[in-house]
Amino acid sequence: MEEHIKRLIAQNTRRDFLKKTAMGLGSLALSGLVNPLSSFANKKTSFLDGNQGVLGNGHFPAKAKRVIYLFQSGGPSQLETFDYKPSLKKWHGLEIPDSVRGTQRNSGMVANQSTFPLVKSIYDFEQHGQSGTYVSEIFPHMAKMVDDICVVKSMYTEAINHEPAVMFMQSGSQLSGRPSIGSWLSYGLGSDNENLPNFVVMVSQGRGSQPLNSQSWGNGFLPSHHQGVQFRSGKEPVLYLNNPHGVHKEDRRRALDYINDMNLHQMDKWGDTNIESKINQYEMAFRMQTSVPDAVDVSGEPDHIYEMYGEDARKPGTYAANCLLARKLAEKDVKFIQLYHTGWDQHGSLPAGIKRQAEDTDQATAALLKDLKQRGLLEDTLVVWGGEFGRTSFSQGQLTATNYGRDHHPGCFTMWMAGAGVKPGITYGETDEFSYNVIKDPVHVHDFQATMMHLLGVDHERLTYKFQGRRFRLTDVHGHVVKDILS
Repeated sequence: MEEHIKRLIAQNTRRDFLKKTAMGLGSLALSGLVNPLSSFANKKTSFLDGNQGVLGNGHFPAKAKRVIYLFQSGGPSQLETFDYKPSLKKWHGLEIPDSVRGTQRNSGMVANQSTFPLVKSIYDFEQHGQSGTYVSEIFPHMAKMVDDICVVKSMYTEAINHEPAVMFMQSGSQLSGRPSIGSWLSYGLGSDNENLPNFVVMVSQGRGSQPLNSQSWGNGFLPSHHQGVQFRSGKEPVLYLNNPHGVHKEDRRRALDYINDMNLHQMDKWGDTNIESKINQYEMAFRMQTSVPDAVDVSGEPDHIYEMYGEDARKPGTYAANCLLARKLAEKDVKFIQLYHTGWDQHGSLPAGIKRQAEDTDQATAALLKDLKQRGLLEDTLVVWGGEFGRTSFSQGQLTATNYGRDHHPGCFTMWMAGAGVKPGITYGETDEFSYNVIKDPVHVHDFQATMMHLLGVDHERLTYKFQGRRFRLTDVHGHVVKDILS
């Protein structure tokens, strides 16, 4: 291995070396001034700091330092959660007017359906808090938190099927291959904790079988060290992180030094940024061998915390356990924490299905907000809850006195945001009496993404990456900041 390195060095003259490494040496000096801690880093990799974002501290002062995104995959029905429509009681069982249904396309799953009866929610709604926000009875814990959240009822999207809609919410495009929100923020802002990934993903063990494409947290065309790192439950939270039996930490360090030597010479020779990403990934993995076990260890949490999150919080991999872990990662300044909870896709048997989903998530979601608030973390942590689209106000399949289903509906759905920079205790946007079309203050997916980035100090139009001759951004060529929900 050493002979190979010597041959690579011999291929370059002294003049070539100085010419090609001028930027590297300058970056090393600047890194030492900006981040004195880098002086303690491995001398062979200190100028390849994967934790530094291209924007530094952002375009302007940020309200939020980090994000916890609670993604409810499958499309939660707005009609059974936060969008109260009492007028549907008089329309219950009657055909949705053609003038309303004709305003939007429906999915192929109702193509052979000859009748489209409107259906009221089987669950009651009540007003809660000083804000008087309507919340369904299936969310008794979140009902107590309405004065801390901003409910956005006027979300809409262009995608009508699950995977394109999830990709659109996460990457700004219905097609796979674009960077996800967390990857963009990792690229732009880096991380405040050099020993943990900038972007952590957790997929909860749930009752639903909604498939997820890992490209939802992929880096796309951004350098690969910006992709989301999935934390799993069990003895090995990050796959292939632990050393094989008989390999000691000192042996791993020496091996990495040799590998990094070779990679550095190759990068100097060819200027391939993929080599830089590979070095960053090797170094992060080495640091994570020590940091991850501590980060995921919740054994020291007191009983009253488990009681607040619910008994499921003691079961690794559940939504409740992941919410508790999200709070701990927020304390450790992980920039973007994404929780996926599947199973919200109720085409039939919606009343029973959505109640089970609420039972699995309601207490832990409310507990996460309370926990962040009592620790002073909600002031600079943005929490987001929502899915990829909404559900139709007409029944999919047969409507009975106790049962019905709802199809996908991109025309309007509900999300909520809380924490850093968001006005608490307000409801934004309105839908028509059928919850079928937005009639006031529409919020497109790109508007939501632009607003999230704004709260983190990023101008969504200026964070771009040139790929295949075009400068791409998360919000494509659309999007505006929804200033009315900002505090």
